[in-house]
Amino acid sequence: MFLLLKAVFALAATLGLFGMGVWAARRWGPKNLFASMRPSTDRRLAIVESLQLDPSRRLLLVRVDTQERLVLLGEGQVLEPTPAGRASERAA
Repeated sequence: MFLLLKAVFALAATLGLFGMGVWAARRWGPKNLFASMRPSTDRRLAIVESLQLDPSRRLLLVRVDTQERLVLLGEGQVLEPTPAGRASERAA
């Protein structure tokens, strides 16, 4: 019983010291210490929408600066979607 109580107090002391260290780093540490956790507002690349076509393929609408592009992902690679003009030329 004494060993269990000793282990619980040791765990509580360790977690308490760790929590105080994190609190001190946030309170007095440099401003950039946790900056990577905050979302940036000046990103140039964003996924606007994602559509799962089947279990192995996904269609993404990606915004780059002011342009939007369709990207077809599948089987661990980026697949080139066939433009509509070329598909109609092959059918003729």
